[in-house]
Amino acid sequence: MLDLSATQLLAIPFLAAGALVAVTTLYLFFSVAKSYTHGWRSPLNTLPGPPPTSLMMGNFGIVNEQEGARMMEKWVTEYGRAYVVRSLLGKKKLLTVDPKALHHIAHHNDQFQRSEQAQHIFEAILGKGLLFAEGPTHRRQRKVINPAFGPVQVGKFTEIFVDKSNALRDIWLDLASKSTRKDGRLRVDAFTWMNKVTLDIIGLAGFDYDFDSLHRAEDDQDELYRAFSRTINAKRSPFLFVQIAIPILRNLPFGPLHARKQATAIIREKGMELMQAKKAALLAAANGEAMEKADFGNDLISLCLKSNLASDLPESMRMTDEEINGQTPTFLLAGHETTSTSVSWTLFALACHSDVQAQLRAELVQFPHDTPSMDELNSLTTLDHVLREVLRLYAPVTALQRDVSEDTTIPLGTPVVDKNGVTRTEISVAKGDQVYFPIRIMNRSTEIWGEDAQEFRPERWAGPLPDAVHALPGVFSNLMTFGAGAHACIGFRFTIVEAKAILFSIFRNFEVELAVEPDDIVRRVAIVGRPTIADSPYEGVQLPILVRPVKGTQ
Repeated sequence: MLDLSATQLLAIPFLAAGALVAVTTLYLFFSVAKSYTHGWRSPLNTLPGPPPTSLMMGNFGIVNEQEGARMMEKWVTEYGRAYVVRSLLGKKKLLTVDPKALHHIAHHNDQFQRSEQAQHIFEAILGKGLLFAEGPTHRRQRKVINPAFGPVQVGKFTEIFVDKSNALRDIWLDLASKSTRKDGRLRVDAFTWMNKVTLDIIGLAGFDYDFDSLHRAEDDQDELYRAFSRTINAKRSPFLFVQIAIPILRNLPFGPLHARKQATAIIREKGMELMQAKKAALLAAANGEAMEKADFGNDLISLCLKSNLASDLPESMRMTDEEINGQTPTFLLAGHETTSTSVSWTLFALACHSDVQAQLRAELVQFPHDTPSMDELNSLTTLDHVLREVLRLYAPVTALQRDVSEDTTIPLGTPVVDKNGVTRTEISVAKGDQVYFPIRIMNRSTEIWGEDAQEFRPERWAGPLPDAVHALPGVFSNLMTFGAGAHACIGFRFTIVEAKAILFSIFRNFEVELAVEPDDIVRRVAIVGRPTIADSPYEGVQLPILVRPVKGTQ
């Protein structure tokens, strides 16, 4: 019988920790060695680029700082529209802002796929949904899901968008009426409220679930809301990147990745309950052609189920229950996050440009009622121009990255000169290389958008855009904000109309100002770039604003 002393028992956790550190160190050493060995053999080795600042981090520390975009723009000027940087663990990465190269990458998804680390994150946090899938699996899922995001369905969702937006309006009007400020203004954290209204919207539109977070106090929210909140508000830490990078650490029963998995497990469990109930009702209602005509559920999950069970869909193209349930956290996290962030940055932009805000309000107050349809929202020219300009200047997702799955070449619209002085019209890449395209830079490039590219000018959308813009492969208005190609954001129409509904309700009824100086608001980049206070990063994401009811709405 094994007899361990108290001292030996106490030593076990320390030995385990020591072993973990040793394994991690060894893995990192071999990963860096492998990255640099691959880099020496990679054809990217002939391209110029900035020298790495760290053996382990490469240029990672520079390109992810607040001034990273400005630094990358400097590199474009110095090295051309395609150059090489070193990423985490020293891996070589092709960074390109060449529209022709982007078009090629976006339309050759089998050759340029999400990294293994990214796929692990999406599977762990979102399940096996559309953001996780690649290749034939992605094409199969998208075929089933696509009808749910068509113009007709988004038009039907607009009633939900407007109802929840007007509920937010009523809450702010009530709070403003109780304000003790002499100027009648109300201070609110816009980002918190945008999170609430977009969560309520995606809950109802996504799977017919009413979070009602607008009317509930933070300590009165249900389990699903709390799980969702833990997932989106979890703080980043250096160990999170380590867990993602090192496979052996991904299943540890502690750490930031484990906490995210626990929260997402609750979302998936609740999602499976809702999905199974909807599926049972659908199968009980009808089958075959009759089922397709049945007036059954207009939420996204119900629409996916109807599409998946359609009689004309081959069995090989159907999604599993696990895959359909994987869309629940995908809709919740991906759809909610981008919209709440985009609307928040719109509030910021219009608070900084009172003249544009006044022009928008003049358009909105002339509208005859407060329940516009999708077509009516889309007919509001100033609202449309403002949102397009915000999506250009303040794209929620900062950049996209793909791993090269096979040796191939990427054509260039603008040639680059390599280290040997050779002018290249295409770039060779090898399996294992990475390609990175910075959305924020492309959307703000003076070479593409003109000399005023860094300025907030919604009126640019009223006239002809520069010819260079039309070369961008973006799925919406040539912007790269929603991506391009087969992996472009499937819900971009949903997001645009939802954002318009929220902005319609706010600026029709309120004047908006910042509660702090504009320079105090900075982007905090995780998966998306959210607003925070520069001097108070540990207070979390926030956008403090002052709202005052427009005369006649009190």
